[in-house]
Amino acid sequence: MKLFDYDNPESFAYRLRRRRSHHLREMIERMASSRDGTCRILDVGGEDRYWLNIFGADWLRRNRVEIVLLNHTDEYVGRSPDPLIFSIVIGDGCALPYGDGAFDLAHANSVIEHVGERYRQRKFSEEIRRVARRYYVQTPARCFPIEAHTRFPWFQYLPAAARIWLFQHVSLASYPKVDAARARAFHEELRLLSHRQFALLFPEAMIWRERLFGLTKSYMAVSRPS
Repeated sequence: MKLFDYDNPESFAYRLRRRRSHHLREMIERMASSRDGTCRILDVGGEDRYWLNIFGADWLRRNRVEIVLLNHTDEYVGRSPDPLIFSIVIGDGCALPYGDGAFDLAHANSVIEHVGERYRQRKFSEEIRRVARRYYVQTPARCFPIEAHTRFPWFQYLPAAARIWLFQHVSLASYPKVDAARARAFHEELRLLSHRQFALLFPEAMIWRERLFGLTKSYMAVSRPS
């Protein structure tokens, strides 16, 4: 659907994502200019098209941005990502295979709500904060009336049994109808965060709110400059 097509510059979703990316753009430009002219980024759960759609390959090359895309599998990565910009790593965002401060920036867009139970969300936040000098983490707001992944009104507040039933019997945005076991798995891996929960995971960060029609749509945890 054009409204939610992140690859279509005319879509509503694309424009929202691009609008909120200006903070990230400024962070990258400052880091690239203040260090050796490069910016090394770890994108946990990321896709190459996210960066190409928002910033474009020319801008990334001009700022000498090097991006490591870390995922459980390579299914979310373009078939031929630009090797001058992207490298691909298979790994777990809750146990990152890097030393402290290995990157200039750690980035995660709509990932932390998918890593599992609260203790794994806490571990994810600890790893993000550990491996980079700065970080930028975005997550959909639990309080927003349209659940971001299913696009079903108030889905996050329904009883567990109702959510599992919907996963089995209704196609929900990118979620196809599935069997009972897969429906339970979908339910377990989708854990939206409140403002308080998110802020506790990133206690030293600035927590910015993205608003839509006056309502908080998502949160961004942005580390403060050192």
